Amino acid sequence: MGSDSDQSVEGPVHRVWVDSFAMAATQVTVSEYARFLDATGNMPPRYWGDAHFAHPQQPVVAVSWFEAVAYCAWLCEVTGAHYRLPTEAEWELAARGGVEGMVFPWGNDPPSSRPDYDARWKVGPEPVGQSQPNAYGLFEMCENVHEWCSDWFEADYYPVSPERNPQGPDEGSRKASRGGSWRHHIKISRCSARSSIPPEFQYADYGFRVVRDGVR
Repeated sequence: MGSDSDQSVEGPVHRVWVDSFAMAATQVTVSEYARFLDATGNMPPRYWGDAHFAHPQQPVVAVSWFEAVAYCAWLCEVTGAHYRLPTEAEWELAARGGVEGMVFPWGNDPPSSRPDYDARWKVGPEPVGQSQPNAYGLFEMCENVHEWCSDWFEADYYPVSPERNPQGPDEGSRKASRGGSWRHHIKISRCSARSSIPPEFQYADYGFRVVRDGVR
């Protein structure tokens, strides 16, 4: 986990172990989030209904960390399984697809090498499932929208991170996020790249995906 050759918050490279889990193949979509809103009566997020973000298979955007957690709680209730946001460690493990040391899910070739890279993500995220999945069958792990993680963010957490099931610091002011963003100059992030914003923020390039515990 991490990188010694990129941003300082990504170092040092260190090995961690996490318990088994399953991760959703795609980011939570507008269609999926609509079912949550219909069932709970919660207020829709910013940009709900905006033409740039309204396709049923686009990832839902402008969901705060708290709203993402509320979605997970609802999903637990309706399914009887334990759904939640991934930790940073789980997210990075999943993004790497079982291959250590690669910069991106597909290897070390730059994002510009991807087909039609310059023509994509002009005014919003793409519908999910459009990219080539990684070795774990996960789509858009480092692109489309930033994805909320469960951890509080701390720039120098890695040197004190436990070896097993790191959960992030006990408190903080910003929540960790991972993955690239449709509105950035560089649309696809490295597997080790870290980002964060306050948990109440609702940005048009922030979404999430869920994980489920107890999978063998």
